[in-house]
Amino acid sequence: MLLAEERKMIAEYGKKLIDSGLTTGTGGNISIFNRDQQLMAITPSGVPYHNISPEDVAVLDLNNNILDSNKKPSSEYEMHKIFYEKRKNVTAVVHTHSVYATTIACLNWELPAVHYLIGYAGSKVPLAKYATFGTKELAKNAYQAMGNYNAVLLANHGLLAVGKDIDWAFNTAEEIEFTCQIYYQTKTIGEPVILSSEEMKKIMEKFDSYGQIQK
Repeated sequence: MLLAEERKMIAEYGKKLIDSGLTTGTGGNISIFNRDQQLMAITPSGVPYHNISPEDVAVLDLNNNILDSNKKPSSEYEMHKIFYEKRKNVTAVVHTHSVYATTIACLNWELPAVHYLIGYAGSKVPLAKYATFGTKELAKNAYQAMGNYNAVLLANHGLLAVGKDIDWAFNTAEEIEFTCQIYYQTKTIGEPVILSSEEMKKIMEKFDSYGQIQK
């Protein structure tokens, strides 16, 4: 089976997407890019995550050709593809409709550094202009707004997170949802204190060596 390991991981992380409360129903999507083969594995369209098998995960090249799948690929293929084409450090994309991130996105706000865990994405999470789901316009808006950050809020839509691997992309989606919840809750009480750019610089330096694998 083409990209067998990547397809297995996507099926597993799809279940985690639901179990972690990062999306509901069939919302959102996940992909992994194999740079050696220049092929993408992506969740199928409209299939409940707990029903997705590795065989259901679509494999495509970057010219929109479906090479292996028994299901139609996600409608957000273009929004994944653009990051694999233009950011060589990205090999996984996670798109969610998580409640707090989507709430902030529907306010058309970007997310400031209200908590240090925003460092998974960078010193903030920018906001991408609204465009209809599944369009090249949305893909372009997401890429342009994200820049060199690792996450972007999609206006009136949800959250997009990228990473060097699926673990990092998924963790980023989780931590940004947490940070959005903190931001929402602090805004209901008063005005949150935002970490300074100097402090975020220190935090980003510490994130470079975070975890078991040192750079």
